[in-house]
Amino acid sequence: VEVAFSTWSRLLDHTQSCAMMTAHSTHRSVVSVRLHHSHRRITPGPSRLGPHPVARASSSDGDVSDATRAMLEDQETRIEEEIKRVRNDAAARVRDVTSADLSANPAYAPLTDIGGETSAMRTRLAASITQLQRGLVERDTETRLMLLASLAREHVLFLGPPGTAKSELGRRLCRVVGGNYFERLLTRFSVPEELFGPLSMKGLENDRYVRSTGGFLPEANVAFVDEVFKANSAILNALLTILNERLFDNGGGRIAVPLVSLVGASNELPESEELDALYDRFLVRRNVAPVTRDGLVALLSQESTLLDDPASDEPMLTVEETAEVRARALSAVKLPESVLTNLVELREYLAERCEPPVYVSDRRMLKAVNLLKVSAYTCGRAEVSSFDCLLLEHVLWTVPEDAEKVRDWLLRNLTMDEGLDQVQYLLAGCFARACRIGADYVDGGGGGSTIDASTVKADAKALVELLSTKYNATATALDDGFPGITGHLWLGEDTAEGAISALTPLLERNKKKIKTLLDEAAVLEAAAEGATEPHILAELLPQQWANFIRSGPMDEVKPLGTVASP
Repeated sequence: VEVAFSTWSRLLDHTQSCAMMTAHSTHRSVVSVRLHHSHRRITPGPSRLGPHPVARASSSDGDVSDATRAMLEDQETRIEEEIKRVRNDAAARVRDVTSADLSANPAYAPLTDIGGETSAMRTRLAASITQLQRGLVERDTETRLMLLASLAREHVLFLGPPGTAKSELGRRLCRVVGGNYFERLLTRFSVPEELFGPLSMKGLENDRYVRSTGGFLPEANVAFVDEVFKANSAILNALLTILNERLFDNGGGRIAVPLVSLVGASNELPESEELDALYDRFLVRRNVAPVTRDGLVALLSQESTLLDDPASDEPMLTVEETAEVRARALSAVKLPESVLTNLVELREYLAERCEPPVYVSDRRMLKAVNLLKVSAYTCGRAEVSSFDCLLLEHVLWTVPEDAEKVRDWLLRNLTMDEGLDQVQYLLAGCFARACRIGADYVDGGGGGSTIDASTVKADAKALVELLSTKYNATATALDDGFPGITGHLWLGEDTAEGAISALTPLLERNKKKIKTLLDEAAVLEAAAEGATEPHILAELLPQQWANFIRSGPMDEVKPLGTVASP
């Protein structure tokens, strides 16, 4: 038994030595692999780098001759040179594409405006935000949301206890936008005349039931209604029409209402279901809390006159300009597919995975998109960015607790690029096709390949361009301290700091993943220049080769010469 075992061991060692020697040769002529629990053997034919004899390893093979060894060493040198060329070309390609200007990406390209109107408008809006905030403490987010809503011609709801500057915010909006201002505090006993004006005496004399609307809500440009959910059924229908359609039924006809934005305030959420429609009319919602301990110190330390300072005698914007900004934004700004997908998935998440479910109406989703477009336009961008979506924290909630769910989902999904999974799949497909092109075997069961090598190079080039755009955007966000957040007009300081803190580790991981795929795509593009043989591709892209052999279908692996061992 010992003699038999010793003899068997020597034969096995000799066979393994021969196999290792031939595997190290240029063509890796014999590679024994175990597929589906049976022995398979890859037996390639003549190399594209030069003809070579097909060697088959067995336990009876003798030593390789000096001539054969020299030929194999020459082939090995050529292979090393080919590998070096591909790697150098790929590295140069990656350097070129990762230093590209981000302005080529429409999401980062500035808008082209006649006379630089977008830049001038942005400057005025920044000054308007400063004017709104003067004398207020910890109301940065509230002032930004209120001004953005007015530009989008939407309405704002502030929820919070008394004494949190809700009414002061509404008054300040009128000072910035200009136009007619209307303010009213509702009670359960309020009558329509308080909002829409008294009946016209002259109209009654002429048998006409009309109201004198001068100085009331139907003729206001900016309005503030405190305790808005105290509205009774006599007020509710007319108020809904004004908020949504900007129309008011006065007597036998309808008149247009020049309302830009209505700021509503309430100490509590609506309790009656009949108020749900009114609640839905307020696109932007913000829970206003009392100032913190540090904020209280700052508030008590400042000059008391600042709270009463009108800030400016002249408005920074006009009613006409707000309408113009919205119209231009809706026509000039695009909604990319990635943002659209996020919006759809966010709505599904709120409706199906949250407990209790958060209902978001179709109208609210449509208006939310318009708000995001206005945000992008006023920030000088031609596309809605993922960072604009952070504003949805103040749009897609029913109760204040839902805002945290929206924010957490957005932060998790802003860095989840599902397109990378598709890129990985496409890259694996390109690799398999490149292997088939480079094979061109004489035997081995696969035969020659009829695939056009130019298609592989074109596809690899497209992947390089796509991945480089993603990499540049991610690297710029990290290296420059998230300029898309810190320089965002409508994200408050606290919101920006929280988002950056949450996004940084997620984007770091995403950047590494993108870089790995970019390097592999660049290598494949460079290798496609000369229909590189499969064993060289395996040396260049070992992970792709391992995945290809392990999980690739047999009809893909077989053309490389994998045949059943006799």
